[in-house]
Amino acid sequence: MRFRSALDNASGSPRPLPLAGAAPSQALGDIEPARLEDWFRTRYFDARIDVSSSGAQNYTLGRLRTMLGIETGELDTLMFRDSPSLGCEPLRAAVAARYAPGRLERVMVTHGSTEGIFLALSAILRPGDEVVVLRPVYQSLSSVATALGATLKVWELRPEDDFEPDISRLRDLVGPRTRAVLVNFPHNPTGAMPEPAAYQELLSLLESQGCYLLWDAAFGELVYDRAPLSDPGGFVDRCISFGTLSKAFGLPGLRIGWCIAPPDVLAAMVKLRDYVTISTSPLNELIATKVLERADRTLRPLREQAQRNRRVLMDWAADHSGLVFLPTPHGGVSSFPLFPDVPDMTGLCERLLEDDGVLVVPGQCFGHPNRLRIGFGGPTEELRDGLGAVTRAVTEAVVPLRRSR
Repeated sequence: MRFRSALDNASGSPRPLPLAGAAPSQALGDIEPARLEDWFRTRYFDARIDVSSSGAQNYTLGRLRTMLGIETGELDTLMFRDSPSLGCEPLRAAVAARYAPGRLERVMVTHGSTEGIFLALSAILRPGDEVVVLRPVYQSLSSVATALGATLKVWELRPEDDFEPDISRLRDLVGPRTRAVLVNFPHNPTGAMPEPAAYQELLSLLESQGCYLLWDAAFGELVYDRAPLSDPGGFVDRCISFGTLSKAFGLPGLRIGWCIAPPDVLAAMVKLRDYVTISTSPLNELIATKVLERADRTLRPLREQAQRNRRVLMDWAADHSGLVFLPTPHGGVSSFPLFPDVPDMTGLCERLLEDDGVLVVPGQCFGHPNRLRIGFGGPTEELRDGLGAVTRAVTEAVVPLRRSR
């Protein structure tokens, strides 16, 4: 009974009725293929120059141990037993201290933020629920909801606005039937994020509606020009937020993230987790705890590198304004430049990898075929080399087209 009440009456009010004509329930096995992961699957490990990633440069264990003072003795005495369902207490406390002060009971450790998103959506959604999602967006924030039978309403981030979020457009989408709003700021792939006043407007709107806010803050520690956005769980009671060590912390292979959510939602997520991952690794949890307890040691060099690389990226776009238009990324380490003379960049991406060993992400993975996702979190010289290869490839593609006009 506790599980049903967590799902069906978490706020003490009746669940919204399904929409007429809502998407039918379907098997999760029928979920749409993850376009980004499919692109990486056969290409990621063959690249010589990687300017595709949405994360910062990766750390080695040796460098991490030196930076954080992790002694071999701590590793040697670690017992490989199962961790608690919500994650070990020291790691949950470290997450709470940085992102959710005084709300330890709302913290769950997950396998990256991806597991948290999947479990949370599976816990709160039922067929016919109305869900607002961004477009473009990282696919987990839309396809999982669709596979669960939700009816999607799209909050479009428009290219003509440089993908800046327009809260008035969101206001037109939410209403009494809205079960959840799913957002990702700073945004992947564009780096867009709301100004502080717009952020407060968004929170006030969703708190007044009483729906769930699912807040993907994977890039929350990487912000430029604007103030960082605090965890919205301090303002919106029905908030489920996600974080990860995979992006700003340069530790994707550690596979540690977290979810901050109401306790009844966490209880429902644990019930589902019992059938899949059960818990996270105690070794990974130990390292993650050390990272978050001394977070600024890990973050500082990666932030500084991202700042330098962002300048390199923006200078490149300015120097080649006849080929490319780049909306300014205000957060994260991914950008989404437009190549107006190339209708579909996918073939060019294939040639870049084959001829130059350069990996980028075609915009088609996010529904914009005339764009690329270019990551700028890695080594600066690698970024320069990758941008040079993109310039050459686009120039070779564009010149014949212009001559034929």
